[in-house]
Amino acid sequence: MTGPHVPDNPEALDLDVLRPRLPSPLRETADERFARHGVRLLLKRDDLIHPELVGNKWRKLAPNLRAAAGRPILTFGGAYSNHLRATAAAGRLLGLPTIGVVRGHELADRPLNPSLARCAADGMRLHFVDRSMYRRKSEPGTLAALRRASAAEDAYVIPEGGSNSLAVRGCTALGDELRGHGGIDVAAIACGTGGTLAGLAAGLAPGQRTLGIPVLRGGFLDAEIRTLQRDAFGGPRGDWSLDDRFHFGGYARTTPELDAFAEDFERRHALRVERLYVAKLLYGLVALVEERAFPRGTTIAAVITGSPDSRAAR
Repeated sequence: MTGPHVPDNPEALDLDVLRPRLPSPLRETADERFARHGVRLLLKRDDLIHPELVGNKWRKLAPNLRAAAGRPILTFGGAYSNHLRATAAAGRLLGLPTIGVVRGHELADRPLNPSLARCAADGMRLHFVDRSMYRRKSEPGTLAALRRASAAEDAYVIPEGGSNSLAVRGCTALGDELRGHGGIDVAAIACGTGGTLAGLAAGLAPGQRTLGIPVLRGGFLDAEIRTLQRDAFGGPRGDWSLDDRFHFGGYARTTPELDAFAEDFERRHALRVERLYVAKLLYGLVALVEERAFPRGTTIAAVITGSPDSRAAR
């Protein structure tokens, strides 16, 4: 994907209309599964930043929306993409045209699922492509063809998941908010495309580390994050690691075990748990604590990036 074009006056687009709640709240959560191992759990409630541009979606989209400077937005996602939904909502709120290139040409002849229906209701023009072309979407020739086919030659392009150098730098603010706060040792986050973790790790203080729980299979994310940090900062930043064991079959996949865990967490803490990212993060943290992966006295801040009550969830 070609890098974003930054206009001469990137602040021309006023994002105050989106009214984000920043910094997001940081709340301690008493959970005996952590306490009996001497570990303290905090929840960083990024799900409360905005009702439609939830959590990391706000942090990644905001700098790209400024850079777009009023141009149409062209972006990419699957049939249940949180990123597409957040981009469509931002377009409606800001009065920007949005075009979503959707993976799966076969979906064009089917009724829209709730996620894509929400995108369409928010004004996003959907363009369905076959999976082979979608895999090649970052190639210059394919991107140019997609621009022409979707009548979006003048659009500002945001990659799948919203992760590019601007988004990564935007997510450093999340690390800044956690820097030295309450003696935090570990900031933990669920990962899709890796852009949020790349910025979060860069924003933390020396001595703090970031733990990522990937929600996709494949083991490719380590290299993606290194590339994102190189593009954003010129090289690696922060102390971070990934644990690939808790994807539950891959993106948009859940199991009865994960659902039962999420329901139990909801009962314990009166917090509704989004299944595709947040449940996997929390499940992974409980498992790691039981494995004694964290020394006694460790304070963990788990970043809650979505809510099942929000339009941007799932």
